[in-house]
Amino acid sequence: MSQPHSKSMSLDEKAHSLAFGKVQGTTANGVVSYSSDYDTVDEAKYPNRKAFRSYYDGIYMGYKWQCVEFARRWLYINLGHIFNDVSMAYEIFKLRSIRDVVNNIELPLNAFANGSVRRPEVGSMLIWDEGGEFEHTGHIAIVTEVFDDKIRVAEQNMNFTTWPNAQPYSREIEAKIGAKGDYWLKCAFTGSSILGWVIQTADTLHSVQLPEPSPALFQIKLAQHSHSDAIEHPWLNIANEDEAAYVDMMKGHWLTSVEEDYFKYFAVSQSAVDALESATDELHGLFMHATDYVLQHPELLHSFELPSAILPKVTRSWDNRNNQLITSRFDFAMTAQGLKVYEYNCDSASCYMEAGKVQGKWARHVGVKNGLDNGADLFKELVAAWQECDVVDAPDRTIHVLQDVDPEEDYHALFMKKAIEAAGFNCVRVIGLSTLTISEQGKILDQHGNPIRWVWKTWAWETALNQLRQEEEQDALESHDTAHAVQLSDVLLNDDIMVYEPLWTLIPSNKAILPVLWSLFPNHPLLLNTSFALSEELKATGYVSKPIVGRCGENIQLIDADNTVLEDKGGAFGEREQIYQQLFALPKIDNYYVQICTFTAAGHYAGSNVRVDKSMIIGKDSDCMALRTLDDEAFLML
Repeated sequence: MSQPHSKSMSLDEKAHSLAFGKVQGTTANGVVSYSSDYDTVDEAKYPNRKAFRSYYDGIYMGYKWQCVEFARRWLYINLGHIFNDVSMAYEIFKLRSIRDVVNNIELPLNAFANGSVRRPEVGSMLIWDEGGEFEHTGHIAIVTEVFDDKIRVAEQNMNFTTWPNAQPYSREIEAKIGAKGDYWLKCAFTGSSILGWVIQTADTLHSVQLPEPSPALFQIKLAQHSHSDAIEHPWLNIANEDEAAYVDMMKGHWLTSVEEDYFKYFAVSQSAVDALESATDELHGLFMHATDYVLQHPELLHSFELPSAILPKVTRSWDNRNNQLITSRFDFAMTAQGLKVYEYNCDSASCYMEAGKVQGKWARHVGVKNGLDNGADLFKELVAAWQECDVVDAPDRTIHVLQDVDPEEDYHALFMKKAIEAAGFNCVRVIGLSTLTISEQGKILDQHGNPIRWVWKTWAWETALNQLRQEEEQDALESHDTAHAVQLSDVLLNDDIMVYEPLWTLIPSNKAILPVLWSLFPNHPLLLNTSFALSEELKATGYVSKPIVGRCGENIQLIDADNTVLEDKGGAFGEREQIYQQLFALPKIDNYYVQICTFTAAGHYAGSNVRVDKSMIIGKDSDCMALRTLDDEAFLML
C-alpha cells in the first residue's frame, strides 16, 4: 500500500479542487477516479482506518483514493488481474508476476524503461520513480491510449480536479520517437522521472532485467582503523545532556564495552544498503497489512496473548487514522545466502542514539574516513517525522517523554527529546512515575502540575499490560481513582492521552504476527517460514523457538536440523506460548555474531547500525559497533 503523497497545487487548481471521494472522471470502460484530497476528508464518513480501505468484489484494492488503488481496480475490472501488495508505487516496476483471479494462476510481468523500443500498450502500468513531485512514493497510472506523439492515461492522486471536457482519461503525456525506434515519454515535473511501463507479457525482448548482485556484496566485513592515541582522549561532548548520560552509562567515552574493539568497525557495500533500504520500506508495508488483517479477523487475536480488556482499545488505536508511528526498528540477518528479517520492534525500540550520533562521532574522533556513516541522517529523519505528526491542536505543543529510572533509558530519552525540540515542540522529560499525579477531573498531571496530552515513551506497552493482567476487574481501565499512585497503565491507556508509539504497535511487535505474515506472503524472499506449531518442514531446516510476548532475546532457543540445541537463553518469558521460525543464523565475523538493525522514521528507512554478541542471540547487553557503507568496488577490495 503506497502512502499518500502531497500534491503542490496552483491557485487555480485549489479553486477547482474536489473534496475527498468526489468523482474526478470515468474511463471509457467505466472505471471511476476519485479525488484524494486528504485535507477535505469528512471524518463523519471516514472515522477510522477501516473506512479508508477499498474493496471490490470483496478483494482488497488499496487505500482510498491513492494511485495504486486505482491501478489495481482498473486491472481487476478490465482484465481480472491483481498484483501483489507493495509499500510504494515505484516498487511495481520490479514486480515480475501478476495473478489471474479467475483462473488462479500467476502471469508474467515485464518492465520496459522509458526510451524502450517496445512501446507502452493499453492497460500498461506507467510508473514514476520516487522523488520530486512523488517524494518517497513514486506514482502509477494506467495507459488508456497510445499514439506516436503522446499517450493518454487514467489515474488517481495526481491532482484533485475534474478531468477536462468530460474526457475518459486524466491527461496526455508527450511522446517522442528516437532514431532507433526508442519511445520516450516526457515527465512534466521537476525532480521527478518516469521509470517506464510494466506490461503483462512473457516476452522479455527489450525489457529491464533485474540485476543479480554478487553474493559477496551481501557479506558483512570487519575492518580496523590504525591505532592511535585517540583512545586516551574524550570525544563525546558532556555539555550535551544526551551525550553526558551516554558517557555515564558507558563509564567513559566508548562505543563498545570491549576495549580491544575500540578501533574496529563493520563495513557493508552500497548494494547491501540499497537492499536494506528497500527491504525496510517494503516490510513496513507488509507488517502494516498483516496488522490490519489481524484486526479484521478477531479470531486471530487470541494468539497474541493480550488481555481481553485491552482489545477494544487496540482496535480503536488502529482505527484512528491520525494515530501515527514515529519510529521503529527491524532486526535482520544478512549473509551471502540472502537478507532475512527476524522481527519488527515498533513498540519501544532502542539503539537510536548509538546509530544516529555515537557511531558518527566515534568515526570522526579516531579518523575513519573510509566509507559513509550509516546513521548520518537518522536524527534529521526523526525531526521530520515529528514535524509531520498531528500534535497541532495541543495548546502549548508540549510532548512528554516518559522513561523508567534506568541509565540506558536516560540517554535514549534525551536523544529523542532533542529531536522533538528540533521539530518545534516543547518537550518535558518525566523520569519514573513518582512525580505524576491525578487531578480531581481525572487528568494526569506532570511534575509541574500541567496536564499530559501527548507522550513518547521508552517503556514497552507490555509493562502497562502486566498491570492490567493483575487487575481483577476489567473496568479498572476506565477508573480514575485519585487516591492511588499513578501507574503506567493510568497514563498509557488513558483515552485523553495520545501515545507514540501507539497502542496498535502491540500487534506488529508481537511474535505472533510472524506466522500471520508467512500465511499472507508465503515464500516472500525477506521472510522466514514461521508457524504457531512445530512442523516437520521446520524440523528439517532447523528452527528457532520464540516466546510470543518477549523482550531482549529472552527465552529464545536455536535448534539445528539434527535436533542439536545451538543456543538457549533464559529469561522471564518461559511460560508464554511459542512460535517457531526457520533457522537462519546470524553471520559470525571474527568472534562475533552480527545483526543489522535498520531504523524507520514515519515508516521509511532512516539509517542502520550493527549489534554484536559472542552468543548467537542478540540481547539487552549486546554491544553496538560502528557500521559504514563503502561503494561496491571498494567493499570487494576490503
